[in-house]
Amino acid sequence: MQAKKRSVIAELSSGELGYLVTEVRNHLLAGIERELSPLQITAAQFVVLNSIVSGKGRTLSEFCKLLGYDSGAMTRLLDRIEAKGIIRRVENPADRRSYLVELTEQGKAVFPQARQGTQSAFRRMLAGFSEDDAEALRGLLHRILANTAEA
Repeated sequence: MQAKKRSVIAELSSGELGYLVTEVRNHLLAGIERELSPLQITAAQFVVLNSIVSGKGRTLSEFCKLLGYDSGAMTRLLDRIEAKGIIRRVENPADRRSYLVELTEQGKAVFPQARQGTQSAFRRMLAGFSEDDAEALRGLLHRILANTAEA
């Protein structure tokens, strides 16, 4: 008599999915940190720079949403990046109570190197993937995001 095999969905639902996603995230961030260390930029700092360049974030609240930080933690992160001379805060013409964040000339010069480093980390993670594998991964991740958005 053969034992019934437990379903993969049941195994993933019992916590394995969370564990795997967390492990992938941790390894991804560690790889990015290694790549960015010569530039003295952290992964979180790169997210801010990339958000500015891509137009996805320029205000404290936008950065908080992107990184999942509270305003105090985000302010401290921005302070550290500003101290490196990579960003500056400027008055927000639409809301004088807040400010916008923009890259300095130094930030504009370092960003392409930082982007190249993060792309190297991503390519290592996708080593051995075919185009079909990568397309399937992207589709599955989008499905998970859609499912969580409905919750």
